[in-house]
Amino acid sequence: MTEPDAPHSSRRRRPGRPADDGSAGNGPVGGGGRSRGKHRGGADERFTATTQALGTIAQDGAGVSASIIDTSTGRALLAIDDRLVQPVSGLGRVLLLIEVAAQLEDGRLHGDRLQRMARDTATGAGLWQFLQEPTMQVSDLATLVGATADAWATNALLTTVGIDAVRARAESLGVERSALIDRVRDRRGPDDAPDVSVAASGELSWLFRGLALGEVVDQTVSNRVLGWLSLAADLSLVAGSFGLDPLAHRALDHGLQSVAVTGSGPGIRAEAGVLRGAGVVGLLRRHGPVRGRLAAAATGGRRGAPHDGHRGARGRAHPG
Repeated sequence: MTEPDAPHSSRRRRPGRPADDGSAGNGPVGGGGRSRGKHRGGADERFTATTQALGTIAQDGAGVSASIIDTSTGRALLAIDDRLVQPVSGLGRVLLLIEVAAQLEDGRLHGDRLQRMARDTATGAGLWQFLQEPTMQVSDLATLVGATADAWATNALLTTVGIDAVRARAESLGVERSALIDRVRDRRGPDDAPDVSVAASGELSWLFRGLALGEVVDQTVSNRVLGWLSLAADLSLVAGSFGLDPLAHRALDHGLQSVAVTGSGPGIRAEAGVLRGAGVVGLLRRHGPVRGRLAAAATGGRRGAPHDGHRGARGRAHPG
């Protein structure tokens, strides 16, 4: 997965590193070193109100990270602590769905029906725990995960494909600071990972840009993943401001189409997605051209020590 706006060079730039063109918040999304949350970044003038609002939240004690990029050009429109790794609860299911789609495409998964097993029990979000059907096809479980963040379906798919495969796929895509690190659990003990997943908002924006452009594995896999995620019914965060029907928003509505994925937990609210359509230009044209498609991510929660990536996360205290 490469950046379309990458400069021509004999040395291939690592995926996830925007071109150093002076745009807001440029710099390596997946760079090494520990992010300390010093509120780095910037924004073009059309996002001044957004920056001020997020600043107010941060002053009240929340850890805040945000990133918006133009998918057509790769230009960063907003970057606030976009390399800061934070817990994002179930938002890491996007990485799981990418691996599931890839295995369906290459034939490792077929029309397999997975059994609802006691080991995968989780009573959080989702519908499968309330259905009478004890077995479901992989693609149907992926639909439940995309639409409702179904906890039991997430665990069943993760057991089937393996967390190591999910991590290897993410690394092959250049995703370095975001990871699915554990299954969904009703309770987390001292030997469990502190959360289901962690992520940096800049990397999430870049990942969703890749999905929108058909560059995550390939066009077929990208489209399949976006199809599952387009069913997501939680529009309670940023996506709720566009006036879309939360139960039926796959088609254009008022010139807009949104694919938005959320993650929530105690003290955690996170969202990532793609907004596209002619209406995007209408929303932003006052201060300059945008070609009709944005990828964005935002994470926030109670302030605590930032995660030092996802390696060695098991057994660490949950921030805040």
